[in-house]
Amino acid sequence: MNYLSINDIDVLSNWVKEAISLKKQPKKFKELGKDKTIGLLFFNNSLRTRLSTQKAAMNLGMEVIVMNFGSEGWALEYADGTVMDQGTSEHIKEAAHVISQYCDIIAIRAFAGLVDKELDEAEQVLSGFKEYASVPIVNMESSVGHPLQALTDAITLEEHNFKNNPKVVLSWAPHPKALPHAVANSFVQMMQKQNAEFVITHPKGYELDPSITKDCTIEHDQEKALENADFVYVKNWSSYTNYGQIKSQDTNWQMTLKKLGKAKFMHCLPVRRNVVVADEVLDSDQSLVIEQANNRTYAAQLVLKKILESNEN
Repeated sequence: MNYLSINDIDVLSNWVKEAISLKKQPKKFKELGKDKTIGLLFFNNSLRTRLSTQKAAMNLGMEVIVMNFGSEGWALEYADGTVMDQGTSEHIKEAAHVISQYCDIIAIRAFAGLVDKELDEAEQVLSGFKEYASVPIVNMESSVGHPLQALTDAITLEEHNFKNNPKVVLSWAPHPKALPHAVANSFVQMMQKQNAEFVITHPKGYELDPSITKDCTIEHDQEKALENADFVYVKNWSSYTNYGQIKSQDTNWQMTLKKLGKAKFMHCLPVRRNVVVADEVLDSDQSLVIEQANNRTYAAQLVLKKILESNEN
């Protein structure tokens, strides 16, 4: 069993219930991971993903190996038939096989480069390990998805929702850097599994991959989209059509308490205060960002638990 996409979840509501139950007794399955090792491979920086996944593994009794490929590992080659006389020192074929000998599960974080859309969508790093590793693979954020975050968001929504059909809005926000689409993509895919009124709002030109947002309501008027919202998830992403470009820095898209109304505020973190969202929102009782961060542990722990259980069968 691999966990590469939010679509690897069969029944989302069942997973969410199990994660909430796990949260109440996080050490209940500590024997499950005894004498098992997880390797966390980071090709990009991390705070919540690294610490929460490591904590999740420890809650299950696993040993944890962490490697930062940017500063510690050899530069990997992924293409077949390449004459490796340039910058890469090791091929994914050997690296994946070797790491599989050391680890029972491999978790990988590798962002989009935001230069070559085709290359990013090929998920070179994740796909390479999936093909050549002999142990399960977990996606800790890839070029196009962040399924651990999306499961976390589903858990958080469930804990704070008191309606049969809540209105959930995903709103773009300005950011000084070009950011990838992974969090937004997985959030959209997760919401497509929910019983909710779901609206995506962003300036024109910031449409996400249409194959992911198909059948979703898209509203370019942010204030209209936010009317009567119960939850507002704010995230920046760069242009998909003009791939990786920043087309707008419109500060009017920053989330404020007035815009938020009575809705709960969500963000995956890290977040740039007073650029993406005003202090008054983050510091209010309507902000769920700290609860979301806490739930990262239980989303990861559920995924690892299911992988360990599937390997026992």
